[in-house]
Amino acid sequence: MEENLMEKVMEEVLKQLGDNKETPKGETAQPKANIGNPGLTEFVGTAIGETIGLVIANVDHNLHEFMKLDPKYKSIGIIGGRTGAGPQIMAADEAVKATNTEIISIELPRDTQGGAGHGNLILFGAEDVSDAKRAVEVTLKELDRTFGDVYGNSAGHIELQYTARASYACNKAWGAPIGKAFGVIVGAPAAIGVVIADTAVKAANVDIVGYASPSTTSFTNEVILFISGDSGAVRQAVMAAKEVGVKLLEALGNEPAPSNTQPYI
Repeated sequence: MEENLMEKVMEEVLKQLGDNKETPKGETAQPKANIGNPGLTEFVGTAIGETIGLVIANVDHNLHEFMKLDPKYKSIGIIGGRTGAGPQIMAADEAVKATNTEIISIELPRDTQGGAGHGNLILFGAEDVSDAKRAVEVTLKELDRTFGDVYGNSAGHIELQYTARASYACNKAWGAPIGKAFGVIVGAPAAIGVVIADTAVKAANVDIVGYASPSTTSFTNEVILFISGDSGAVRQAVMAAKEVGVKLLEALGNEPAPSNTQPYI
């Protein structure tokens, strides 16, 4: 018992000595770097999909003109992701519902860090910087949910998105009817996308809003179907595409294709 007590005492003494080591002469003690936070006022945060959220309180006058921004929007919120587009756009759709902001633009750069899809750049416009920042915060927070029905392995990915009430981000990016149920079905590689698009429209009575193939998706290897209609029908079509798409992707990759987070549809 006494030996155990002595060992504990010695451990505590050595720990205290280690914590109180003097800095060698000629050297200055350096604080530990917080790499996750750069300490810039423009920085809001980061999230899944190599996504960064930023805000500019007052865009430079000359740049504002070249960006063709509405004069009333002095502040902008910025979402940029290297992987994905659907999750970020669907998250931004929730953000414009919850804030006094407008979607200025949505672009899909050819990126994805080697994946089959693309990246994204989304700009929010706001008269007040607090609104722009709030829109970015909401988007970042929503990403964990909207990545839930993205399934992937080394062969590619299947992505499903669904909202019971599309708003301005979905409308800006994909022409979704505002206020109606809307779904996005992505198959990558594109060959699988063609099959699951067909599966979806056969599974339920939905309206096709759009269809995108490699020549219209930043030349990425994916096919995307956009559908609208009754909420139950849209959801049924999306789920039918998911069932077939994940099976085909797993067969192609010869490995499981799990959800990126937690399925939400």
